[in-house]
Amino acid sequence: MSEIPNNNINVEAVPDAAQPKPSKRKKAAAKPKKEVKTQTLPQFAAKFSSEGNLLFKKYSYAVSVDDLSLKNYVDLKPLAFPSTFRRSSSKMFSKANINIVERLENALMRGGTGKKIGGHVIRTKGMLQGKKLKVMHIVEKAFDNVNKQTNENPLQIFINALQNSAPIEDTTRIRQGGTVSNIPVDISASRRLDIALRNIATASIIGAFASKKTIDSALANELILAAKNDINSYAIKRKNEIERMARSAK
Repeated sequence: MSEIPNNNINVEAVPDAAQPKPSKRKKAAAKPKKEVKTQTLPQFAAKFSSEGNLLFKKYSYAVSVDDLSLKNYVDLKPLAFPSTFRRSSSKMFSKANINIVERLENALMRGGTGKKIGGHVIRTKGMLQGKKLKVMHIVEKAFDNVNKQTNENPLQIFINALQNSAPIEDTTRIRQGGTVSNIPVDISASRRLDIALRNIATASIIGAFASKKTIDSALANELILAAKNDINSYAIKRKNEIERMARSAK
């Protein structure tokens, strides 16, 4: 009789294709969750008051505004580096809600006066236009110079300079028939502040124009002179000139 062939297959040698292979990857051990540190409201308020309420993280916002008409328009919002990018510029009276230091920065970001002052056309040639970070460093250095020269809070010096260089009266042109005449008018508090900021910024640009003096030192010098109500200040000269023309038009 012929032998019957052994067709038995070793199951251990040939694994079943349908049977999934065991994964070689080891399951990562579960990491312990990190504890989230929570701060109570008094702790957060204390941290904010110690870090966030200082201008340039150096100077206090605890200053006084003696001029009652300017008090509602001088915003002293506690910001370390004031920059809001004028998000609310389309709203009416939005400038009253902008930090006063940022308004000085915005006044410096200009192309110059566009007219002759002292026989020269004063222009910055685009060196400050739109350069907010550069202007912020200029204002910070100017405040540092004011602090070194006066040993006082430069923000208070800046507020005093604004109060002294803001004119009270101005003139406007009216037409009656075929004649044009100037008449004196009172200035609103918002316009008073605009004129003072513009004159201080213009004075710093003029002081650094064709001179070895840097614009931050020129700005510091103008702030100190205007805070002392010195006649050598450009902003004080412009204020006296505007008020003199208003008195002569009465």
